[in-house]
Amino acid sequence: MSTAVMGNISVSPRLHLTKRGRVVLTALAALPLVAAAFFFATNGGGATATDEVSSVSFEHVTVQAGQSLWQLAGEIAPSADPRDVVADIVHLNQLDGSDLQPGQQLAIPTQYSH
Repeated sequence: MSTAVMGNISVSPRLHLTKRGRVVLTALAALPLVAAAFFFATNGGGATATDEVSSVSFEHVTVQAGQSLWQLAGEIAPSADPRDVVADIVHLNQLDGSDLQPGQQLAIPTQYSH
């Protein structure tokens, strides 16, 4: 950097930012704010675990020998589409497949309970 001497006073030139320099400086200053906003947006509404016990209770049915999910669906919800009832029972009871064992207890979704 060169310095001009005017009389006994030395003068250095002022620092001038180019347009690109101002953009870079603004981006660097805004980066922590953007990162904080992103962090709070993605983690701010997280679920929390509680010790409360759910008050939802289900009716249960006991599977009879030779009974299928399709037959069970027809018995518990005769007016509903059996495919939907079977899907709901499988989902609620976390069944791997459609194989049932005699004596097995299955929870019935609340919309089909009597």
